[in-house]
Amino acid sequence: MLFEQLGLIEPILKAIKKEGYTQPTPIQVQSIPIVLTGKDLLGCAQTGTGKTAAFAIPILQQLYNTRSGVEGGYKHIRALILTPTRELASQIDESFEAYGKFTGLKHDVIFGGVPQHRQTIALRNGTDVLIATPGRLLDLMNQGYIYLDHLEIFVLDEADRMLDMGFINDIKKVVRELPQQRQTLFFSATMPPNIAKLANSLLYNPEKVEITPVSTTAERVEQCVFFVKKKDKQQLLDHILQDKAIKRTIVFTQTKHGADRIAKNLRKRNINADALHGDKSQSSRQTTLTNFKSGRLRVLVATDIAARGIDVEALEHVINYDLPNVSETYVHRIGRTGRAGAAGYALSFCATEERPFLNSINKLTKQKIPSVPHPFEEAALIEANNADPDAPKAEPRRPKPHNRNRHGRQGKVDKRDRKIDF
Repeated sequence: MLFEQLGLIEPILKAIKKEGYTQPTPIQVQSIPIVLTGKDLLGCAQTGTGKTAAFAIPILQQLYNTRSGVEGGYKHIRALILTPTRELASQIDESFEAYGKFTGLKHDVIFGGVPQHRQTIALRNGTDVLIATPGRLLDLMNQGYIYLDHLEIFVLDEADRMLDMGFINDIKKVVRELPQQRQTLFFSATMPPNIAKLANSLLYNPEKVEITPVSTTAERVEQCVFFVKKKDKQQLLDHILQDKAIKRTIVFTQTKHGADRIAKNLRKRNINADALHGDKSQSSRQTTLTNFKSGRLRVLVATDIAARGIDVEALEHVINYDLPNVSETYVHRIGRTGRAGAAGYALSFCATEERPFLNSINKLTKQKIPSVPHPFEEAALIEANNADPDAPKAEPRRPKPHNRNRHGRQGKVDKRDRKIDF
């Protein structure tokens, strides 16, 4: 199917063509016609499926078709997109800029971490579309800069991440200020009971669109696990990054402190690395992202919240330095790689205390992630066996030959020099 077959207006088709797109993704094929009819939508889709354009394009068309004939003057906010992070807000704003460049519609983005002055100046004459993070939106609403009385379309993006970040009360406060008569679009990568409950409270007789089941992502990316003691993880990471085939990778960690520490240690080893997390300023985060996307940065060490929504072309490798305690998060992480038919590799480190997380991931993805031998594996397996007698056991030690050099007799490679096969 082509975009021309979705009933889109010429200004938007012209913008899509200028961006170089001709064929919509599955979520765009299903969502755009629904949104154009004015119905509520419940979308279950992961990052990288073309979800942003699936709501940005039809919203722009609806606002364009119902715009006032009077040029100039104050613009009431007619569409609000609420998203959890600054990076996502900026990327959504870029999408509205790209697809709406020939419509004459105004869009603005607001988020915390930067002074509000420039944002309030931009909103002085109003805007058609507002993209916002919850905290800054509520701040400016409380200060009287933003009114939502004329809102027509409300989008809640990445709802599961919103709840993970503790934004549920902020969402409820925002929703109380919205008109009852509105169209609501609700997107979430996962649909656990608490997300389904929130969706039911916001949506009226919605159409449902579900794209890319968990197993599809897991099948597309080649995965492996390294059993390793927690204290050996940094050495293992250094060892893996000796492979020059890994030109660029995201390393996921559970904590901000961990991200800083890992990035610092990698820089000491002359590996271009930087951390990305919520404690960094917006300008610092933007610089880090730009450097990573351009290839100047080889390793991006990130927390899940900071990395949500990051879209990097031709990213082949993802490394889970810490396994996530929520299985769906693992799928989000590995979904950063192997996009658009490209090769994708996900490498995961698993300490003894993380084995229950690995079991949950295997269950969710309906596969057993294969383990890879490496120089630090034996100590990890011994530790695991002491903690759990049913855990995989280390290979029995072989007697050392006398006078063996580093490469062993008959040219055999010692395991310290063994190349890890990805």
